[in-house]
Amino acid sequence: MKILIVEVNWLGDVLFSTPAIKALRNKFPDSRISCLIVPRVKEVLENNPSIDELIINDEEGLHKGFLGGLKLVEALRGKNFDLAVFFHRSFSRAVIAYLAGIPRRLGYVTWKRRFLLTEAIPMPKKDSLHRVDHYLNIVKPLGCAVDDRQYEFFLSEEDEKFAEDFWSREGLKKDDWIVCLNPGGNWGPKRWPKENFALLADWLIREYHARIIFSGSKADTLLIEEITRMMEQKEFIISAGYTNLKAAGAIFKKANLTISGDSGPLHIAASVGANVLALFGPTSPAITGPIGKGRIVVIHKPEGGGLASPSQSHKPLECRVPCYDAACNDNRCMREIKVEDVLAEVKKLAEDAHRNEV
Repeated sequence: MKILIVEVNWLGDVLFSTPAIKALRNKFPDSRISCLIVPRVKEVLENNPSIDELIINDEEGLHKGFLGGLKLVEALRGKNFDLAVFFHRSFSRAVIAYLAGIPRRLGYVTWKRRFLLTEAIPMPKKDSLHRVDHYLNIVKPLGCAVDDRQYEFFLSEEDEKFAEDFWSREGLKKDDWIVCLNPGGNWGPKRWPKENFALLADWLIREYHARIIFSGSKADTLLIEEITRMMEQKEFIISAGYTNLKAAGAIFKKANLTISGDSGPLHIAASVGANVLALFGPTSPAITGPIGKGRIVVIHKPEGGGLASPSQSHKPLECRVPCYDAACNDNRCMREIKVEDVLAEVKKLAEDAHRNEV
């Protein structure tokens, strides 16, 4: 059987969908599985052994507009898919799969694309499921097992070597306690205040002799410059702007701890088994909390649902969570997470690490 997965557009959500992809592969081990993706999430699925082919939907170039959509239809038609599984709720992508002649089309039903699906799954109530379960729920009607919720991000030998070379180049030693700080995020309200990151970094260097790596994308470099200007300690490393997603994942894997808001890099760190301390404000850990094989700690206010971690700090607020007001300039939900709250959790992690070494 030839299966086409119509993927979502955002890094974190694509990561959250990887358990569903693995479930499909386990159920149909002899099938050919292809994923239709936008270019910016390609790295998330590269090297994934459950996937045979990545098909780029170049919405800003080759496949832009009506004529571009027809080119994509023809490309998909030539591959003779038997089944399309829609992780994306897009009406237009359902039309493309329909016009490409894919006979079975499975996904959550919406009023616009109801007639385009041959197997329609009732849409769950908004924010009622963790995003991992949201995607596993789509493949469950195909008989897929949905008990494995660990999302995956696969590194190559080249990625691992990049981290080794980075350690050597920056003078990092085996016994150093290395903490990655990721201050960025795809929208402002999810970011912890920059002055808090500066205070935290100073404290980690002063009290734990930690080696600090500031991670992020090229777009985060100005933010990191502002943070480092506020710091008293001036011994730090900046990887932001110099790494792709794979290289960043290799750095997170090799470091001792990653501290971040709810962001793509946070979930990449969790996916490679890193220890993570997640700072949640407007979003809910019950919906987008990190899942990983390392130590996971979430600091968040409890209102709006259960927390994703047994180690929790509660900050009562009047705001409803989750909140998707990207224009909010109050940011009180993140400001309520004090540096002292984070330090208390870091201390526990450091003590646990020390006990494990003894």
